Formats: sequence, structure tokens, C-alpha cells
Amino acid sequence: MVDIRTINRTDQDIRSAVLDELDWEPRVRPHEIGVTVAEGVVTLAGRVDSYAKKWVAERAAHRVGQVRAVANDLTVRLVTGAERADPEIAMAVDHALQWHAFVPVEQLEITVSQGWVTLHGEVEWEYQRRAAEQSVGQLTGVRGISNGIRVRPAVRPDGDRLAQRIIDALARHRATDAEQVTVRVHGDTVLLSGLVHSMPERAEVEQVAWSAPGIREVQNHIAVAPVLH
Repeated sequence: MVDIRTINRTDQDIRSAVLDELDWEPRVRPHEIGVTVAEGVVTLAGRVDSYAKKWVAERAAHRVGQVRAVANDLTVRLVTGAERADPEIAMAVDHALQWHAFVPVEQLEITVSQGWVTLHGEVEWEYQRRAAEQSVGQLTGVRGISNGIRVRPAVRPDGDRLAQRIIDALARHRATDAEQVTVRVHGDTVLLSGLVHSMPERAEVEQVAWSAPGIREVQNHIAVAPVLH
């Protein structure tokens, strides 16, 4: 049986650590963000004045040890002077993507409605998909992003050999315990399972898997089992 007092104490510790991390993060104002924690799951609530701050707050919460997941319920309310018309935002998005060295903008479609940006199209690598979203998220006037970009690799993955290459890559990363992670490759999909000790470590494993050539999808079933002191 789980001692509920232990869970509550751990949740309180996590909440305190998340609040400290938000206070340490210079790009957000911690008094705008409410934090609750239940069994290691952090919920962020409140209002921020840009999508970029919403994303930064989410990443700050993920950096805290013992966090199992983050529910980002922050709403974006633009301050006076930060609002932009949809055509202006669309033009800024197009320019931002064109200036990003890793984003093939000619393969993407951009739609803006009431400050919400929707991206469609295809890229060869997951890092390109993420780079596009991050570039857009930093723009003034953006209220939210729907990333509908699909990853369509130009090469075919090499099954078992590729799985071993991913394991070898994980072993080279000092922050990841490769022995606790199982990697399988089925077609162009990587299946990850096992245990890690933090959300950043889980994300790191997934990022390594996405770096494998020919991969269209990564299914991350890795569980987070924080080390309790």
C-alpha cells in the first residue's frame, strides 16, 4: 500500500521546486503562474502575455526532478501593443521560417486565424518539425500553435542494425542510463520502453531516437521512476 502522506510530501516538494525554477527563469513572471501537483503530475494555470512564455514555463517545469508529466493550462492574453493582425503574423511566420537554416519552408503551409498559427506540410527530420514550431512560438502576437507537419524520411531504416545504433548513441550520452532502455524498430517506427529517472532524461532518449535516419515516428513508452531520497 502506498503511504498517501509520502505522496503528499513529495508533491509539495515538487511544487516548491517548480516554483523555484520558475522564479529562477528570467523569461517568465512566476506570480502569473499557478502550480499544482498530484502524484508527480504538474499543472500550470494562469495567464501569460505571449505563447513564448507559455512554452518557457512548460520547459522549466519539465526540468525539475521527480516530475512525471506537465499539463500546461496556461492561457495567452496579449497585452496592449502586442496584438498583431493575422496577415502581419502570417508574414512574420513566413519570414521566420525562411531565415531558419534547418527549416525547409518551401514544403510548408501556413494558416493564421485570430493569432493561432497552424503549420502543415512534410519534412525529412523531426528536428526540422520542432525547429519550425519553436521559431513561430517566439513571434509577437502568436496566441497558439497547431503543428500539423508530418515527418516523411527520404531513406528507409535498417531494422535491427538501426536499433543497435540507437542504443550505442544512448550509451554515448552521459545523462542517460542506456541499460534501462529498450529500443525496437518496426518499419519506420521506433518503440521505446524502460525506466528513466526524470522527464528531461525521457525527452533526451526520445530525441536521440529521432536522430536515427529513416524514422517517421517514435512511440515513447518509457516510464519515469524518480529516485526518492
